[in-house]
Formats: sequence, structure tokens, C-alpha cells
Amino acid sequence: MASGKYIDDLSVGETFETGGVTLTEGAIIDFALVHDPQPFHVNKVAAAESMFGGLIASGFQTIALTFRLFRDTGVLTGTNLGGHGMDEVRWLAPVYSGDTISVRVTVEAITPSRSKPDRGTVKFRYQTFNQNDVVEVLNLVMHHVMACRS
Repeated sequence: MASGKYIDDLSVGETFETGGVTLTEGAIIDFALVHDPQPFHVNKVAAAESMFGGLIASGFQTIALTFRLFRDTGVLTGTNLGGHGMDEVRWLAPVYSGDTISVRVTVEAITPSRSKPDRGTVKFRYQTFNQNDVVEVLNLVMHHVMACRS
């Protein structure tokens, strides 16, 4: 049974705010060792000597956590049918060990399917911020396929 928002429940301009998650040194290194083993993600000494001046999360980890935080709001529960992809992915600032990120998601467009009346596409703008809620660390657009109520 769906408890999330159907495409019919959404409106362009509607905004959702998520809770936060704090990235630990261990979580950054564990993710990077498997998915993005660059020195500034896995080696504290190399990271300190890099242009970042310290260990940072992989941008791919930031994307994954950004989506997870939005999913955890319940907006997509049972109504999100998948996705078509992402556009405009921009990593705007590094995410350091100890940073807490949270997300603002805005509905930018709603397009009912012409061939499948039970669904449509929602264009969501994701903006991820650090704990200061001033520094935007990530900005991207995701295209979700979502169920219609009727």
C-alpha cells in the first residue's frame, strides 16, 4: 500500500526538506574503498596534502546519501516507480568527515505519461547543504517515474 505522494498530489514549486546525516571518517573511507578509491577519499595523509586539505566524501557517496535522505521523508514510498536519470549534476563544495548534510527537494515539472495513464514523470531539483545550511555542496536534477492516484 502506498503512503507516499502520487503525481496528482504534487505541484510545481512544492519543496521538501530532509533530515540530516553526518559523514564519519570510517563511512567515507569504506564507501570510497569499494566505489571511488582516490587518495583524497581513502588516505588521510594524501588527503591532507591534496587541494582539499583533508579527507572528503566521494561525490557519488554524496549523491547516494542525498537520494536516501529524500527517500526517508516518505514522499516516494510506494509511489516512486523508478527513474529516467539525472541531469545538471554539480559538486559545488567538498563534504568533509564530520560534516552533516541535508537536502531540499523542489518539484520543477510534472509530466503525465501519454501512453500509460497510471504514471508520469516528476522532475525534482535536489540541493544538498552542509551543516551550516549555507554552503550548497551538491545540486542536481532527478527524473522520477511516479504513480498516479487514479
